[in-house]
Amino acid sequence: MGDQREAAGRVVVGVDGSDSSKQALRWAVRQAELTGAAVEAVTAWDIPPFHGSLAWLPPSSSDEGALEARARQELEDAVEEVLGSRPPVEVRTVVRYGTPASVLLDAAREASLLVVGSRGLGGFAGLLLGSVAQHCVQQAACPVVVFREGTE
Repeated sequence: MGDQREAAGRVVVGVDGSDSSKQALRWAVRQAELTGAAVEAVTAWDIPPFHGSLAWLPPSSSDEGALEARARQELEDAVEEVLGSRPPVEVRTVVRYGTPASVLLDAAREASLLVVGSRGLGGFAGLLLGSVAQHCVQQAACPVVVFREGTE
């Protein structure tokens, strides 16, 4: 069955914990059910711009580990909240270092579809399309679905 799912493709979905990304994950899983694809729920972690009390300081490896672990836990919590403990399709969680747009674009290489929410946690409420979604639409090598909050 694993070979059949791989042949059917991968649906990559960006999950940052926002309502928009959770709805995008729900939609991506339904799409994967229809097409026989696997789902990769992807999140990015990065080093805060002002690391240290006075100025930017390189983070210690324990800081990096804590940031990555927190991102992984938040992703797993969001997937569990949206899909429960037994999703109807194979769902892999992927946590990578980098900016959200670059991580999503890299993960979506050779994917059959990239699904993103219209605005993530850092977006301004009045924006129709967040910067990450816009960058993915412009740069992705596969089709992109932008899921607007409240349009399920």
